[in-house]
Amino acid sequence: MGYNFRPVERDQPYLMPPSLRDWLPEDDLAWLVIDVVAELDLGPIVSRYRADGWGAAAFDPAMMTALLLYAYAGGDRSSRRIEARCRRDIAYRVITANQVPDHATIARFRADHEAALGELFGEVLRICAAAGLGSLGLVALDGTRLGADAARDANRTAAQLDDEIARILAEAAATDAAEDAEFGADRRGDELPTALAERGSRLARLRAARTRLAADEADRGAAHEERLVERAERETTAGHRTIGARPGPPPSPRTEARANVTDPDSRMMKTRAGWTLGYNGQAVVAQDGLIVAAELTQSAADATQLGPLIEAAVANVAAAGFATPPPGSPELLVAPKPGPRRTSARKRTIAHEALRQAMAAALSTERGEQLFRRRSGVVEPVFGQIKEARGIRRFRRRGFRECASEWRLICTTHNLLKLWRSGRYPPRSGPSRGRPPRATHPPRHRTSLSRGQPPGT
Repeated sequence: MGYNFRPVERDQPYLMPPSLRDWLPEDDLAWLVIDVVAELDLGPIVSRYRADGWGAAAFDPAMMTALLLYAYAGGDRSSRRIEARCRRDIAYRVITANQVPDHATIARFRADHEAALGELFGEVLRICAAAGLGSLGLVALDGTRLGADAARDANRTAAQLDDEIARILAEAAATDAAEDAEFGADRRGDELPTALAERGSRLARLRAARTRLAADEADRGAAHEERLVERAERETTAGHRTIGARPGPPPSPRTEARANVTDPDSRMMKTRAGWTLGYNGQAVVAQDGLIVAAELTQSAADATQLGPLIEAAVANVAAAGFATPPPGSPELLVAPKPGPRRTSARKRTIAHEALRQAMAAALSTERGEQLFRRRSGVVEPVFGQIKEARGIRRFRRRGFRECASEWRLICTTHNLLKLWRSGRYPPRSGPSRGRPPRATHPPRHRTSLSRGQPPGT
């Protein structure tokens, strides 16, 4: 007997399904994204298009938004890769209705509407709340470091930046002189020389990096002056010199300080795998894995983000229409870091020590220990899904504002995936494709878990 294989007849003609709705199963993620986008307020995006009907027809903003959301949900963030998917992937072709926006159009849409795309986080959170997601009795706060779209080799000191800026300007001046000698001096004088045109964006980034280093030095000097003023005020109030080492002379400029030429807003941050150049993505996560607040910071420390993240989470929860939580501030459980053996009087304040001891006492109880032990099980899987399952370990955009918008878009698509996997599709005015949303239940208690120092330290 011979082998029994299915025939491979590549020349056999066949017909695709006559309707796009027959191409994908009813529970495919693409349909959920299309349904969700139909419920979003895209006014800030649509308002940037001409309303008089003139000009070439643009791709529908709702379709482009759905395309980006679906691509980010699957970890596809390269505009060229998204364009290729629109040609070869059935789900992408369903979303685009067999249209193929090129990579330049996709990149421009993402750049032109980055602020509005970031604000979709709240819109999607509202839909998740209506679908019954978001167990808010216990939320966890933490941060994760994501790499910048830049290399560490592009870090420069202030002296190196000054030398490179001077070199580029000298080359531009030499090119100007050569063109004047070749073509005459009847040029307007405001044209960009060829040598500088090729390096125009680099010169701007060099200057931005140099400005950042100068601002950092100015902040150091201002912080020193503030410490002097605070100490003088305490001594005036007490009527005598306070205990502790007095602030030294003004800090000297740090010649080793560096800024990145490719992305001047990025910062060097320490991770478990070593140092990385990037940003710190912060998230407040509910018990069921829903992200209720997402912010980006250039600070490597998580402790200073506790207050702003709680405020953002409370505002987002109220705006999204979640069940009204009990009145009063949430109970905080923060792992206090042990203080250094020798600290200045400014740091070793009575309030700091009392707060640290109170937090340590709360965590020493059986209830506090059990609750805080759940922190990693709430927030760490979210970062694992983003970095490991979706492969998002670095940003595609450059600049703090751009990366902050991308981080919120990443977290928005995480919530979309939670909604899809839960099977609780959003309510629609027309026929619904999924199950009806569950009613939300008020939380039994509110507790916020965070890793780092307690607030006020």
